[in-house]
Amino acid sequence: MARTFRVVVWLAVIGAVGYGAYATRDRWLGPAERLLGYQNAAAPAEQAQGERRGGQGQGGGGRRRSMSQFSGPIPVLAADVATADVPVYIDGVGSVKALNTVTVRAQISGKIVEIDFEEGQDIKKGDVIARIDDGVYKAQRDQAVAKKAQDEALLAGAQRDLARFQLMVKSASGTQQQVDTQMSLVAQYTAQIQVDVAAIESAQATLDYTTIKAPIDGRTGIRNVDVGNLVSSSDATGIVTLSQIQPISVLFSIPQQQLARVNAASAAGTLSVQAMASDGQTVIDNGTLGVVDNQVDPTTGTVKLKANFPNEKLALWPGAFVNARLLVETLKGVTVVPSAAVQRGPNGTFVYVINQGQTVAMKPVKVRQQDDTLAVIAEGISPGDKVVTTGFARLQDGSKVQISTNPDQASPGAPATDDQGQPVAENDPQNGGSGSANAAERPHRRHNGQNGNGGHRGQHAAGAEQGADTSGGSASGNSSAAPTQQQ
Repeated sequence: MARTFRVVVWLAVIGAVGYGAYATRDRWLGPAERLLGYQNAAAPAEQAQGERRGGQGQGGGGRRRSMSQFSGPIPVLAADVATADVPVYIDGVGSVKALNTVTVRAQISGKIVEIDFEEGQDIKKGDVIARIDDGVYKAQRDQAVAKKAQDEALLAGAQRDLARFQLMVKSASGTQQQVDTQMSLVAQYTAQIQVDVAAIESAQATLDYTTIKAPIDGRTGIRNVDVGNLVSSSDATGIVTLSQIQPISVLFSIPQQQLARVNAASAAGTLSVQAMASDGQTVIDNGTLGVVDNQVDPTTGTVKLKANFPNEKLALWPGAFVNARLLVETLKGVTVVPSAAVQRGPNGTFVYVINQGQTVAMKPVKVRQQDDTLAVIAEGISPGDKVVTTGFARLQDGSKVQISTNPDQASPGAPATDDQGQPVAENDPQNGGSGSANAAERPHRRHNGQNGNGGHRGQHAAGAEQGADTSGGSASGNSSAAPTQQQ
């Protein structure tokens, strides 16, 4: 019972302290905010609340002041509609692959006694890469040569005996059987000599394998063995990898929907391919399309293409990822505008055309194709027109504009201008601005307790709402122009 009573007393004390703090909030809140550094943060809220009250008292004067900020022509950037030849590309992502790659391995077992290349060296076909100890293989070759000489001597003796037996048969001092047996022996020795010749060639080939030569032109990589290592034909890593990088290939993929277009274009001639850097603008190298794969990958719906590049500057390296751009067509004499001029709305694409009276007219257009820089217009405008490229935030059909040469003045947050194109200050008294003095007085009156009826939370919410409406000096004035941009 005593414990419950203590709990009730503590709750009553806490409630009384909280109510007292809430009732006297206007006395301690202002000094606390100044102490904690929230004076500047609260000022816009108080100014916004005061402006809202002043606007209600004046019958919408605040809205008129906001709208007055956008009087005068709207600064924009413009570009002329031109005629040009536009190339049509198909983009793909691929990787660089050496035209030929060989892992140089030993064909026999032995100890490396000499390495005749430097890592990263360009070598020609037939240049010596390494040498294996050839003592054993020379002995085998010499043994085969000696065996042949032995068999040749036996063959010569058998041939002489055959000649004598043939003379004996003619003089009736010998038999035909002796002649036939000797002829078989001569044929046997002749065949043995042929075996010896083959053995010599085999031994010589094995001996030649002790000198490892480059099979292609290319550049060596990092060697995998050193002098003194034992190597064999079963080694998977080999001695070194030799890659042909001049010329070099690029394998890239394109969607299968573009395959028919590529085949039709390649039937008319060799197609050009550009290897692009990661920024999508820099051309690394120019090459030609080598081959189109004979099947489509069913898992990705793409088809592989292979292009060959001279790679004279060694800008392409095996294994690197690059963007490939295949030229399939060139549109001759088409109407083009900067891509920034084309806007999209619920009814399709359109542009703002600047008339002679410095007013804009919204013209629907049909875009044939578009990239990051240019848009090809099939219909809607013609060469010689001038279209808006920047500054669409407050544009609508019939708006008066001023063509600016400064990109900053055409940005959506740029200050409004008067009829002479001069910027209009937001606190200009002629445009219904409230003035800096009045804005500075409102927080002072609030902290003196004169405007405490709305409560601290209500004042901050109103300040945040009004601050959102007046941020950048454009939200109130843009309420009527925003739907036009989406058309």
